[in-house]
Amino acid sequence: MPITDKTVDFLRDIKSNNNKAWFDENRSRYEESHQEMIAFTEEFMKEMNKIDELVPMTGKKSLFRIYRDVRFSKDKTPYKHHWGGRMKRESVWRRGGYYFHIEPDEAFLATGFWNPEKDDLKRIRENIALDAAPLKKILSSKKFKEVWGEIEGDTLKTAPKGFDKEHPDIDLLRHKQFIAVKKFTTKEMLSEGFINECVNTFKSIRPFLDYMSEILTHDLNGEPLF
Repeated sequence: MPITDKTVDFLRDIKSNNNKAWFDENRSRYEESHQEMIAFTEEFMKEMNKIDELVPMTGKKSLFRIYRDVRFSKDKTPYKHHWGGRMKRESVWRRGGYYFHIEPDEAFLATGFWNPEKDDLKRIRENIALDAAPLKKILSSKKFKEVWGEIEGDTLKTAPKGFDKEHPDIDLLRHKQFIAVKKFTTKEMLSEGFINECVNTFKSIRPFLDYMSEILTHDLNGEPLF
């Protein structure tokens, strides 16, 4: 199920008319776009399950609501002007997840570790400090570079507490997040093969996710934590 101009036009228009009166007048357009994105998401998850094991979820549950939570925001516009959805990997042994984001003028995929729990972040850093070679090999591979570029995410300005600021891999140790992002044009997003392109893109990052899953579910001696 491809994304169509109807969804792109709806998102572009709601961006320019972000108010309840316009939304109520165009509710049928919202519902049509919502149903299109549900069908897209269900097909996307079906194909993703061929390359990974996902937590069972409907397309509707995968999608985030279009309504914004404005309680703690200075921006009081009531609606998002994008569709976003997530897919969770099955079982405690498969860490990380997948996110897709559809805007009127671009789309992107993201994966990795957005805000690791304190213990998880400490375990990642301990493994980097002990031996960063496996992770560096993955991040410097031709495939990772071609598809994802560089690992992204917030970083500390200095060394994390308990780690040597002169460590040769201090740049990796300073990361608080480990995120990979891949952008697509509107033309790519509207193409018939967009779902397959997304699946292949996520497939290319499995070595990273599998490595991180391994270190997050085992101690430094390689013994399972669960």
